[in-house]
Amino acid sequence: MADCVFCGIVAGSIPAFLVASTPAGVAFLDTRPVFKGHVLVVPRPHIVELTELPVADLPGYFGFVQQIAAAVPVALGCTGTFVAMNNIVSQSVPHLHTHVVPRTKGDGLRGFFWPRTKYASDEEATTFAETITKALGEE
Repeated sequence: MADCVFCGIVAGSIPAFLVASTPAGVAFLDTRPVFKGHVLVVPRPHIVELTELPVADLPGYFGFVQQIAAAVPVALGCTGTFVAMNNIVSQSVPHLHTHVVPRTKGDGLRGFFWPRTKYASDEEATTFAETITKALGEE
């Protein structure tokens, strides 16, 4: 897509701090990292959200994400990583991307980036679970 910055990075027409490139995707440093070494992994084709990624592409793409998540602690000496993805909401670039953020105990990052809530009751939680289960069966 012509006006997508991530497509430009994949094509090589927009500069980025490239970490790795495979047939499944491209990994590069986030220019506004949560912590230094924060990597974005994007699939090569222009795909906006996870539900649009073809099933056949899942093993290659997430295998690549897994490789990056394994390399970050080795490279940076951090304890682990936080791996996350937004779909539409909070997605600053409308191109599927997975964040691989270096983490170390005591680094100051607390929980998730969004507010947390609770279910009013076990019954409410059961209703949500059943509704999602039903939707899985309708695909």
